[in-house]
Amino acid sequence: MKYNVIVFPGSNCDYDAYYVVKNIMNAEVDFIWHKENKLREPDCVIIPGGFSYGDYLRAGAIAQFSPIMIDVFKFAKNGGLIIGICNGFQILTETHLLPGSLLRNSSLNFVCKHQYIRVNNNTTPFTNQTKRGEVLDIPIAHNEGNYYIDERGLQDLQDNDQIVFQYCEKSGQVTENSNPNGALMNIAGICNKEGNVLGMMPHPERVSDSEVSGIDGQKIFGSLRGHKYPR
Repeated sequence: MKYNVIVFPGSNCDYDAYYVVKNIMNAEVDFIWHKENKLREPDCVIIPGGFSYGDYLRAGAIAQFSPIMIDVFKFAKNGGLIIGICNGFQILTETHLLPGSLLRNSSLNFVCKHQYIRVNNNTTPFTNQTKRGEVLDIPIAHNEGNYYIDERGLQDLQDNDQIVFQYCEKSGQVTENSNPNGALMNIAGICNKEGNVLGMMPHPERVSDSEVSGIDGQKIFGSLRGHKYPR
């Protein structure tokens, strides 16, 4: 399996994602600079966390116009797997590969901490090594993670089982106190209707090595193992 990690000016989790894919998952991986025009035959594209273009204007708003995003968009529409993490999630909503938007945290403060999330959909290519209702401990670090979508869009997400992760207590209970940023319905991650594009605010690449503070992120990357993009 081959990964491409997109790098924008301001990306700061690109090397973490690269390290996990190459050294923990033992997969092939290339960095792709945002000014390139063509992906390098990936099976999965990672849009990493960070502050693309310094988050000027609005998080992810400028990155959507980078040249590489034209090919990323085509790849997604042809069924290629894409995972956007934190700033990557924001970029995916700005490109409309995922619905909704990420607003500033309700506290108006940057939040960086460990966070429990519950798996609501374990049938996606990104979660098939998890159980429905399983609680994962995956850290967050963001200023704009407050997911919002209008009422009709929210109903679509529910009807199509697109709400993949929700912030929760350690017990798995979804509560107001377990919501770190004010996200609608405690939403931490969603997929598109086809299930091949995932956006999530928590950082699985930060908990995928036993040398750090957990390995729950391996369940996300492990779920992707073996998927091949049909060429």
